[in-house]
Amino acid sequence: EATEEPVRSPDDMWLREELLRSIWHAFTALDLDQRGKVSKSQLKVLSHNLCTVMKIPHDPVALEEHFADNNEGPLSSQGYMPYLNRFILDKVKEEFDILEFNKMCWTLCCKKNISVKHLPISEDDAFKVWCIFNFLAEDNYPLVIVVQEIEYLLRKLMEASGGEGCGWSEEKLRLSLKTSSLTVWELIDLLGTGYFSRGLSNRTLAMGINEVFQELILDVLKQGYMMKKGHKRKNWTERWFVLRPNSLSYYVSEDLLEKRGDIALDQIYSVESVADKEGRKCLFIIKCSDKSFEISASDKKKKQEWIQAIQTCLQHLSLGLLSPHREARLRRKELRQKQQVEVKDLEEKMKRLQAANEHKQQQLEDMRKKMEEAAGRATMEEQRRRRTQADLQNRYQQDLEREKMVRQQMEEQMAQKSSELQYLQRVRELEDMYHQLEEALEDERQAKADEEAMRRLQARLLNEEAGKRAELEQLHLHQQRALSQTKAEKQELAAEQLAKERQLEAAMLQLQTLERERQEALEKY
Repeated sequence: EATEEPVRSPDDMWLREELLRSIWHAFTALDLDQRGKVSKSQLKVLSHNLCTVMKIPHDPVALEEHFADNNEGPLSSQGYMPYLNRFILDKVKEEFDILEFNKMCWTLCCKKNISVKHLPISEDDAFKVWCIFNFLAEDNYPLVIVVQEIEYLLRKLMEASGGEGCGWSEEKLRLSLKTSSLTVWELIDLLGTGYFSRGLSNRTLAMGINEVFQELILDVLKQGYMMKKGHKRKNWTERWFVLRPNSLSYYVSEDLLEKRGDIALDQIYSVESVADKEGRKCLFIIKCSDKSFEISASDKKKKQEWIQAIQTCLQHLSLGLLSPHREARLRRKELRQKQQVEVKDLEEKMKRLQAANEHKQQQLEDMRKKMEEAAGRATMEEQRRRRTQADLQNRYQQDLEREKMVRQQMEEQMAQKSSELQYLQRVRELEDMYHQLEEALEDERQAKADEEAMRRLQARLLNEEAGKRAELEQLHLHQQRALSQTKAEKQELAAEQLAKERQLEAAMLQLQTLERERQEALEKY
């Protein structure tokens, strides 16, 4: 695996990982059947080209020795990576043109993946987008750029193109993307569709791409024309200044063909605003260890922007930080990783909560079934109790009806024997009636016993109902009504029993009267 060992370019420190990304595109383009294999002859050509643009002496013998055991078939990137690190990247000592390096890798891969004739943007702009993609892509292979970095790039393009009013939104971007990431060729198509650059001319979009390219790839933090005072002639000359993380360079013009000097930022110890003098306004001075540079900006705003930009670079340099856009890229990646961890933790919590909720739901379902079963049993018990009570009431009613009929019959028989001629027969009938009344009394006693048994039975039922009162509270009210009804019936029965006893006493008195009359009749005759 490649390590982030720095390789110095003309103006900045280029990370090895960024070089490997460009080489990966070239290697992938050579993998025609997409099996992750490349022939040795193709790798020889690739290695020779890399050594040429990176100013490294090419050693074909080392390549043959490194792959001595693999000469029968294609080679994989895993086999080529150790060679690439040891014999090419580790040997980079001279400064090389990073643009030439990137263009060599771009030339190998672009024709394999896109048609230059059908490019939605110019080939030069597509190359710059390709470089920007390599800078913003994720660390894993195959290289892709995630939605958050696409949004960052689009915002930078709109700001650089002055197209804030043309408008796009993160929602539109997410709706237009079928996946959460894009390859470099999909990104080029996306920028060329015009959907996110509506209202911008191709030239304006190209200028925006170039400005973002210079900032992110060439580390141009700020650039523009300013007046500089000479050290020998002391005259003022307009120069094109370019600020990078490690240096402030100035050129004759913005084509950068003729450089007039460099100011190393590690030699600067202060940047200060100075008062207007010699007819020059918006002045500031850059003080270095060996000399100072007096510079005049076009206006106060530009002056303040340049001072702030240089001071920010000095601060980053003193803290050992990367360039601002590299530092921002690192922060965004760390934030995404943190958010991914938080999302994963949230998903785990949601899974645990869902499992607990399902467990609770199952418990509630089991409890509901148990309550339904208990309610069913209580209903059956209530029905059984009601049937028992109804049977007892019917039996008691039948007994009362029979007793009433017997009493009626006795009254009718006694009414039929009222004549004196049938006196003896009446006496015998009265005696029989007496025995019958005794039997009726016995029946009444038996009825009382039955009533007592029924009362005990009802008491037992009441005790059972009292035991179930906590579970069957509603049944208690029904039982209370049943008890009240039974009590009323008992009172009615007691009243009827008292009436029977009074009738019996009256019959006894009548018998005694008849007996006296019989005795008197016997004595008379």
